[in-house]
Amino acid sequence: MLETPPIFNRKDETIPLMVKLQENGLLKKIQDGYLYWDKVKYYAKDCTSNELWAAVKLFRYLRGENVKFGNHNFKYMITDYMQKSLHQFDMHIGGTLGSNIGIAETDKTKFIISSIMEEAISSSQMEGANTTRKKAKEMIQQEKRPKNKSEQMIMNNFITMKHIVQNKNDEISLEKILYIHELISHNTLDNSKDEGALRDNDNIYVINHLDGEIVHTPPPASELKTLMTDLCSFFNTENEKFIHPIIKGCIIHFMIGWIHPFTDGNGRTARTIFYWFMLKNGYWLTEYLSISRIIKDTKSQYEKAYVYSETDENDLGYFLTYHIKTMEKAYEALKEYIGKKQREVFQAARFMKIPGVNDRMAQILKILHEDSDRILNIKEMESRFNISNYSARTDMKTLVSLGFVEIIKVNKKKQNFIKSRNFDHVLSKYNLN
Repeated sequence: MLETPPIFNRKDETIPLMVKLQENGLLKKIQDGYLYWDKVKYYAKDCTSNELWAAVKLFRYLRGENVKFGNHNFKYMITDYMQKSLHQFDMHIGGTLGSNIGIAETDKTKFIISSIMEEAISSSQMEGANTTRKKAKEMIQQEKRPKNKSEQMIMNNFITMKHIVQNKNDEISLEKILYIHELISHNTLDNSKDEGALRDNDNIYVINHLDGEIVHTPPPASELKTLMTDLCSFFNTENEKFIHPIIKGCIIHFMIGWIHPFTDGNGRTARTIFYWFMLKNGYWLTEYLSISRIIKDTKSQYEKAYVYSETDENDLGYFLTYHIKTMEKAYEALKEYIGKKQREVFQAARFMKIPGVNDRMAQILKILHEDSDRILNIKEMESRFNISNYSARTDMKTLVSLGFVEIIKVNKKKQNFIKSRNFDHVLSKYNLN
């Protein structure tokens, strides 16, 4: 059970205490972490926990901003930590491709496809999809038909993310959000009529599955159109008072989860619309960030951020702080991933010394050299390198002619490719050191 904070009562001694806390640095520590009452109370030393909470709340009120959706008011405070992080994001996830992170223009498509795949898998696993990353990637790369609900969820997410990337410059509308939900929930709901449709009843609750406790009761169905229309307006237009785009994106993410407009698939839809907003506002690197993978690993904190915000007078600061920390982790993970991929490209480069072998073939040779049991097909090559069927077939035909790859007939039309039994012998003919 979440402990409800004391009712904020400003007293004569609150302001002097707030000033004192600013001077000794404790207030900054509390605010930068956007700590909730259950943690703040333990920092009280020369005052009571209630007095400390009053000083914290007064500071947030004085620096607070307000946003309204329907008849519901929400507020938040931009902390020093948020300001610093937003500045870093502006420098690194906007601007020109490759600046500060080293993505070459020629590698752009390869990284985008891989990142969209990661996001699709993690976002679906958060909502209960039960399959391994390896199986999920094979299904997407080889364009296999989903065999169960888990695989269908992942495929839906992949298709939806590609749709977002292709339409990232469009404005949003209720109809477009409904279409996103239809894509994302296709063949995964108990009732197919709920796909791409707002819920029409109030029998929807957000429940802690560990103990059955109701942690959020969404607004009634009668308010949904008004709330979603306001959300679209918030997405499409500039506010009278400037709100940093990343803060707006985080608020949009929160609001779809809070409004809970659908019977199921609200979380996946919220994360997808967040991506859309970020891409529309020039944060190109968002295409490469698998934010859901970080959220999946910190799911309890994700859920608490929602509950803290709602319990403490709809203060969005808790969710904003969590979301920004998640984006930082996703960015660091991306840098590690790119470093790994660049090392792989460097390792594959030695195979390009073989006459007639291009960079794609070199990467295929590296895969087969490291994984002797790997089975490849044309569909996977098309997806992996984002190339035409003709180019994929030409690459594999060349590798067969060179003696590195053998063909396995699946049926009259389909064939797979495996590492040749003479692979090592053929490779030894070339001086690749």
